[in-house]
Amino acid sequence: MSRAAFREAAAQARTAVGTQAVRALAEGIAEGRTRAALLSLRSVPGFAEAAAAVVDAVTADRIPAREAAAYLEGLAEGHALRAAEQQVSLVWSGPSSHRVPVRSTGLALLELIDKSRRELLLMSYSAKPYPPLVRALTAAAQRAVIIDVVVETLEGAGSALAGAEPASAFTGVPGIRIWHWPVGRRRDPGAKTHAKLAVADSRILLVTSANFTQSGVDRNIEAGALIRGGTTPSRTAEHVRELQREGTLQRFH
Repeated sequence: MSRAAFREAAAQARTAVGTQAVRALAEGIAEGRTRAALLSLRSVPGFAEAAAAVVDAVTADRIPAREAAAYLEGLAEGHALRAAEQQVSLVWSGPSSHRVPVRSTGLALLELIDKSRRELLLMSYSAKPYPPLVRALTAAAQRAVIIDVVVETLEGAGSALAGAEPASAFTGVPGIRIWHWPVGRRRDPGAKTHAKLAVADSRILLVTSANFTQSGVDRNIEAGALIRGGTTPSRTAEHVRELQREGTLQRFH
């Protein structure tokens, strides 16, 4: 009996929602969960649609649940092993040296955005309109990339930030979703949204001390790391998605 539809759906699911999501689907199928429960296993964008295609293919191809789960687990494990081949490089803002070549923070950030095809996640403490960044994000939105940006608020920053809300640096990007950490959900007074990072498709991660402003990515002395492959990019994205799902991070209006 042909398993072509199932194999194709499984491959597309891995591409669309990532290795960890496919592994979760495999576990759910092995446990005998209902279709509705399987489709809600993860809050990753596109998961319900990808899971539905896999589950429907399992039914159409009359594949035993144990066999389907084993195939999905094997698919996830194979990609996980390949993803474990991790590359890490230094990124730098500000003055450079001739003897130690490093990548520019600004270029690394724009290249990461340009390589995205499914989803982008950005976090920054401060943010001001930076035309190259806005253009790159707009181009990503035109490719139907789902874009989430988490920023600090003036209320959350207290007197440390002034002027326009950091969120206003991104409001010109069509379809962008802006998130914040509400002050009322911060256990400790004075806690800040201070992370600065970007993740593309859960496979490329930029962690940096630079805020996403022209000063941060071009002028100040800032340092960070660009990570390709391995589990760190996907785990970072999953952690932020979980903070969104449980309501720690909420949409900015």
